[in-house]
Amino acid sequence: MPEPVPIAAIDAGSNAVRLSVARAYSALDIEPLQTERYPLRLGEGVFLRPHFTEDVFKKAAKAFRHLREVMDDFGVSRYRAVATSATREARNRRAFMRAIKRKSGIELHVISGAEESRLGREAVLAALGPEAAPRCIVDLGGGSLEISILRNHAVEQSAQLSAGTVRLLTTLNLPGVIRPAQGEQVRRYVRALLESRIVQRPNLGDGIAVALGGNAETLAQIAPGPREHGLQTMELSLLRERLPSILGRDVRERMKAYGVRRDRADVMGIAAITFVTLGRYLNLRLFAVPGVGVREGLLQEIARDAFSRKEPHRYSSAARQLLVGTRSFARRMQYDQQHSEHVRELSLQLFDQLQPVHRLPAQTRVLLEAGALLHDAGHMISHRGHHKHGEYLALHGDIPGLEGSDRAIVAGLVRYHNRKSQPASHHAAYSSLDDGDKPILRRLAAILRIAEALDHSHRQRVLRVRVSFQRGAVGLEVQARGEAAEDLRDAERSAELFEREFHVKFYFRQAGRG
Repeated sequence: MPEPVPIAAIDAGSNAVRLSVARAYSALDIEPLQTERYPLRLGEGVFLRPHFTEDVFKKAAKAFRHLREVMDDFGVSRYRAVATSATREARNRRAFMRAIKRKSGIELHVISGAEESRLGREAVLAALGPEAAPRCIVDLGGGSLEISILRNHAVEQSAQLSAGTVRLLTTLNLPGVIRPAQGEQVRRYVRALLESRIVQRPNLGDGIAVALGGNAETLAQIAPGPREHGLQTMELSLLRERLPSILGRDVRERMKAYGVRRDRADVMGIAAITFVTLGRYLNLRLFAVPGVGVREGLLQEIARDAFSRKEPHRYSSAARQLLVGTRSFARRMQYDQQHSEHVRELSLQLFDQLQPVHRLPAQTRVLLEAGALLHDAGHMISHRGHHKHGEYLALHGDIPGLEGSDRAIVAGLVRYHNRKSQPASHHAAYSSLDDGDKPILRRLAAILRIAEALDHSHRQRVLRVRVSFQRGAVGLEVQARGEAAEDLRDAERSAELFEREFHVKFYFRQAGRG
């Protein structure tokens, strides 16, 4: 199996530059190691005069050199460094990125507001897990306000608003105490931008709303609500009640009263007004604050890429001959060709997309194909106990090219293709394998079992599958012809072996349906 991979993500935002270093054991198993925050504040002048000053160049070089040293200490070779709103708007951004590369060796890439929003959504969905379906995700940064309105994990509306805290601070010149008239001006700016960018104003009611960013995390401490889905929350009625106290203090007083850094204290009043305005506009009671963001979304993608197969599968002549022999044997066993071939195709889709989780050797893919083609061969003997009869036939039948442990693995797949039998030491195929091959059989069987269940009806309703990864969970969205509820219900039951083998939760949904 591949070794753990040290990875890192850098988010160069308008207020600060943040680094997260982690160790990835798979796409689902990411262990945080270190976080760093550097208060660079790229957006301080760029929103008024759209270019970075020489002073910003110097401070940025120092910040990124430090982050490079931290990454080197952990042996990081896989990383992504992205810049958001402030760098997007700086006319000398290319010179800035070249300078960062020259001074620190870090490749910095500017991402769009839509990409920034997508990465935040990915991080939130991973943090909440499969049981929670957020209706709204809000990411308030220094330069922009990203809003996603969702239904069943799919985006209904999204908008990127030029209403970041540093942008409003510098544009409206609000460095300290915010008077009522100034606070009203901030509210009107945010409300006007919401009206201009949200096409259909949603009434989210009791739906789950999520807030991202350092301001949300700070304000959740000042106006804490009841925990929801295991997450801290920001209660908007309490924040509204405490808003005058926040706005009436200058920066030093906020630092002392709330225990925050200067670069947080000067924008937290604007952030509080923004969240209260959002709450009223969307009819929200509170925001869940998971403490994740762009960096966590980046780490997930880096880990997924690290454990994904890059090149297409190319079978050797021996593997191709094995499939020819397997199909010939299956035909002699009068197999249900449409069903078996469809299960084979679904198995391959699952194997390829789940590679970052199962991490099985590439050569085991053809064994999964063979097991899928033969999984119902036992019906030739009897419908009752066909999984056992199929194991016997796969062990002793004339299947050219299938020898040794490969034959035992394929026979085991036939036996374990449904929920009627679990791997056990007294089973002929399983007991013949050594300790290194037994996990391979169990993991392939976990995949085949889901694929076979997805055609439980034998009507080939499920056409394609799309896998997504969350923290401790795998999501499977199916594209289907018509209603596939029966197949999905069986797949949910049949995922138990996969969940046990990989210590994750598997959940299913049909694309375009609730």
